[in-house]
Amino acid sequence: MKDVLVIGAGKIGQVIAGLLADSGDYRVTLADRSPAALADAVPSGPRLQALALDVADTAALQQALQGRFAVLSAAPWQMTVRIAEAARAVGVHYFDLTEDVASTRRIQALAQGAGHAFVPQCGLAPGFISIAAADLMRRFERLDTVRLRVGALPVYPSNALNYNLTWSTDGVINEYIQPCDAIVDGRRTEVPALEEREEFSLDGVLYEAFNTSGGLGTLCETLEGRVRTLNYRSIRYPGHAALMKALLHDLRLKDRREVLKDILENALPATLQDVVIVFVTVTGWREGRLQQDTYAHKIYGAEVAGQMRSAIQLTTASSLCAMLDLLAEGRLPQQGFVRQEDVALADFLSNRFGAAYAPPAGVPAMARAA
Repeated sequence: MKDVLVIGAGKIGQVIAGLLADSGDYRVTLADRSPAALADAVPSGPRLQALALDVADTAALQQALQGRFAVLSAAPWQMTVRIAEAARAVGVHYFDLTEDVASTRRIQALAQGAGHAFVPQCGLAPGFISIAAADLMRRFERLDTVRLRVGALPVYPSNALNYNLTWSTDGVINEYIQPCDAIVDGRRTEVPALEEREEFSLDGVLYEAFNTSGGLGTLCETLEGRVRTLNYRSIRYPGHAALMKALLHDLRLKDRREVLKDILENALPATLQDVVIVFVTVTGWREGRLQQDTYAHKIYGAEVAGQMRSAIQLTTASSLCAMLDLLAEGRLPQQGFVRQEDVALADFLSNRFGAAYAPPAGVPAMARAA
């Protein structure tokens, strides 16, 4: 069994630790600075242990990494670089879920010349969305447009924001504030969050989508000079963007993030009844014709090991676990920086964890239109 450290006993970290421990191939230590969070998250057992750890204590963090195969960060995005630096210092494989662009750029620098792998952005978006997009892109001789859309939404919205807290509140706020990478008219640029709103319908339901930060991962760098248009937008129910813009900009809560976090966490309930929507459209030339391919898939919450898990928990945790598995099997580079878009979709979906993304038997997730 490979020994791994999972940092962060929140909504996602708990599921990651449980999936890996239940697989029988990993000995897992789940670390968090909150003993109370650990007590709620970790049952006693030989393959899953708890560790009280403050990531801000560099010496304690490096000591906790000694002898491990890998460290998996499910901690808040502000802790990402600190954990990656410790992984580089000790010499263990590194994985995370961060959507923060600046943190990923720092990790990319840390990976240069490293003797072990740095695999950031292993969640849903960034993460799986890039793997799905890359699979479509490989079907074209020349690319024109790549559009990525992802949403984690309540199945039964019941408030003015049409939203429930299904993952990190800090992460949601960050992606609504930070500038967003894009390629516009063939040039790499940054566009503002919450802008360029659009509406579309899927399975008879109306949605809106708008710019948010981080979802492209490293695709801007990968596709620079190869596409005319590349963008990522978060999917929500109509009306959400306008209300968030009022909170962030008109009331200036973007400058008072802790106040906004407190408001959201005390006003918006969590829910396990959610749906994750993955919607990717690629346009380009094939056999001399301009054609379009689309990947569209919905994933709902489900029961895992006797416990109900939300769709965002399942998709995010399963994606990171699948990437760890692929590395352990020697199917990913064993050193340096690893991009999500370099992973084959077939390899990912055939993995025991990645199978969480596979559509039900007989239901295709791919549609092709000329």
